[in-house]
Amino acid sequence: MSRLMHVAHGAYAPPAPARELTAVSADGARLHVEVHGPENAPPVVLAHGWTCSTAFWAAQIRDLAADHRVIAYDQRGHGRSPASATCSTEALADDLEAVLAATLAPGEKAVLVGHSMGGMTLMAASTRARFREHAAAALLCSTGSSRLVAEARVVPLRAGRLRTRITKSVLGSRAPLGPVTPVARRILKYATMGPGSSPGMVEACARIVHACPRKVRHAWSVVLEMLDLDHGVRELKVPTAVVVGTADRLTPVVHARALVAALPHCVGVTELPGLGHMTPVEAPELVTSRIRELVTTYTHAAQAKEAAAAAQAVEIKEGA
Repeated sequence: MSRLMHVAHGAYAPPAPARELTAVSADGARLHVEVHGPENAPPVVLAHGWTCSTAFWAAQIRDLAADHRVIAYDQRGHGRSPASATCSTEALADDLEAVLAATLAPGEKAVLVGHSMGGMTLMAASTRARFREHAAAALLCSTGSSRLVAEARVVPLRAGRLRTRITKSVLGSRAPLGPVTPVARRILKYATMGPGSSPGMVEACARIVHACPRKVRHAWSVVLEMLDLDHGVRELKVPTAVVVGTADRLTPVVHARALVAALPHCVGVTELPGLGHMTPVEAPELVTSRIRELVTTYTHAAQAKEAAAAAQAVEIKEGA
């Protein structure tokens, strides 16, 4: 289980949840889940990325919890969720289904948001019955469906076999990250954030990433290296928006454009000039506004449709 390291003050300090629970996945893996905000508010489910935790969503949770029920969970091996011997895209889908089952009422619709590996989680689960039961819309932030190592630009070389081989070695390293030092902050900023990222943003991300155990980091890097979820994108049939930073070195813009081209129901793409991979931290207000737009347009619409259908059913019954 990860060490719980995050900033304690400011916009990126995780707020206290209204309640916590444990969701149990198909293989028995236990997942730490947090629920923020009013219980009767429209739900939003947040899935974080590789080496992160629920703390990554602090800015979104702080804003949305005023009038949404925000559900955030730690991917297996991350944050407060114990590590598992199984790391796969199927496990990601299983885990999301477990969280949805534990937090949403039957048929209840939510906006599902995934950053990086969290976005891949949504792609992996797109054909699952529970996903289709509960997803009103989706937001994919800084993510891709395949060719992650080949397209990554963390290593400043031309695209090709050499860059791919070195990138694979860097991202799959088993070396401990160690404490958050000035050098560590500079490395993390270069690899994952835009050049204009503030020290507070960098500090928040560095503490979260450095808390991830190296064995967990390596195990999931192997999954990401072999990733092929192109089919899952084509099956992601709910209204889906895409956000990406133009300076993203881990999942460059080419991935977002491929997603937009393949999604059956893309409802917009936002390319953020000069921003890196950590878009929910680097552009918190924009990401939050996209979530709110999806809730207003699709969750509220789904609720109104269900209410109208229920009313019609009552009229038919009474007239029979």
